[in-house]
Amino acid sequence: MPTTLDRAVNPLLSSASQLFVKMSQRNNMAKATVIRVSNRKRKQTLVEEHLQLQDIEDSAPSSCSSSFTKDEIHKLRLALLEWYDNNHRDLPWRTFKNASNGDDEEEEEEDDEEVQRRAYGVWVSEVMLQQTRVQTVIAYYNRWMKKWPTIHHLAQASLEEVNEMWAGLGYYRRARFLFEGAKKIVAEGGRIPKMASMLQKIPGIGEYTAGAIASIAFNEAVPVVDGNVVRVIARLRAVSANPKDSATVKRFWKVAAQLVDPLRPGDLNQSLMELGATVCMPLNPSCSSCPVSEFCKALSISKEDTSVAVTDYPVKGTKVKQRCDFSAVCVVELLGADTMSDEKQSTSKFILVKRPDEGLLAGLWEFPSASLDGETASSARREATNYFLKNVLKIDARSKRTCNIVLREDVGEFVHIFSHIRLKLYVELLVLQLKGKVEDLLSSHGNETTNWKCVDGNSLSSMGLTTSVRKVYNLVQKFKQKSFPSHVPAKKRSRTTRRNIV
Repeated sequence: MPTTLDRAVNPLLSSASQLFVKMSQRNNMAKATVIRVSNRKRKQTLVEEHLQLQDIEDSAPSSCSSSFTKDEIHKLRLALLEWYDNNHRDLPWRTFKNASNGDDEEEEEEDDEEVQRRAYGVWVSEVMLQQTRVQTVIAYYNRWMKKWPTIHHLAQASLEEVNEMWAGLGYYRRARFLFEGAKKIVAEGGRIPKMASMLQKIPGIGEYTAGAIASIAFNEAVPVVDGNVVRVIARLRAVSANPKDSATVKRFWKVAAQLVDPLRPGDLNQSLMELGATVCMPLNPSCSSCPVSEFCKALSISKEDTSVAVTDYPVKGTKVKQRCDFSAVCVVELLGADTMSDEKQSTSKFILVKRPDEGLLAGLWEFPSASLDGETASSARREATNYFLKNVLKIDARSKRTCNIVLREDVGEFVHIFSHIRLKLYVELLVLQLKGKVEDLLSSHGNETTNWKCVDGNSLSSMGLTTSVRKVYNLVQKFKQKSFPSHVPAKKRSRTTRRNIV
């Protein structure tokens, strides 16, 4: 029969025993974890454990409710990588040696410079490819890498050189950020960070670009999501949610993270982008040649319901209405005092104005331009142009003290489309005969000429101008060729056109 002491001690012993069992279990779990972490495949195990925690089923709505199973992930990786190995395009930024897997420290040290060059090449290509077709980028990329083969070469360039090299690609802020990022990296030691989280601290590098550089150049197992990847995943999982919605974007990143191959992350990411660009295209997808069509829910749905098409995924977002702007562009050609006797007009100069350092086309050169409130008559446009020339460039076209108007004609108009702006430009040619030399006009302004300059026709033809500025110049050249045949001397032309003065 238990005594009073037994009844008091037994519960304590039972509790102590249970506590001992729990501690033993925790110790065993800790030991198992240590063993797992020390395994040679530590990298792959940690990545898979991390991705399991990111299961998209926990937070996604019914339109994106199913994540890939482990078996699907395995099969998708194999299919995508095999297809990519056999079908990827030969592009100049893919010619670098693949990054080392890190198994041989000596080999890794020897390859470090090559990996850094690869990271720089990937960075340049990914920035150029944003909003620009591959075929257009190839020539720009080759010229860029020839001029600035390493990040150190780029850091020594000037912003004007960078803008000229970039001319025609559009979205010029990309070039400025690339240049500023290169200078920052060189100033801080000259090594491109290897982790996506560190890369995002560099100006102009967002989550996508950081993921591309880190995975392709440094083998970090991180995803990338661009328009091509969104389209592939949206069709694989039949995602009907708005692809531009912030919550949906996060889910795309989670699904892409599931697919990342821990041993070949860069190739897997590129396989998704390549598939979207060449097979799973927006309007005419080639489902019959798709290596992962058996996993495609959109394709499966379209076979069961003829009213649904694969191209219904991803859903089309509402386009933002473009803003309509208007601008009067004046191509000012300056003739020196000695030009009238020189039929070749070798001393003529064109005025270029530097745009503000912030905003649209920041820091780039253009012909003098004045913003307009809307569709306006020629007289109103010239009034706006005269005001700009007088107040900004200190050139009074109406005053005969410093110059005479040789020619002033409207030469045409055109519309230039930016991503968010529809800009209509009215172009006129204004030829001024200076009383002195062109150089005298520059010297009279002293340091005030830092935001504008004069260039001759040959230099203008070879400069890296934006597409819209090039259109303006070409319009003027066509006007000259049509209005003034080459057999008419410049001296006679100037006399016959004075009647067009306004």
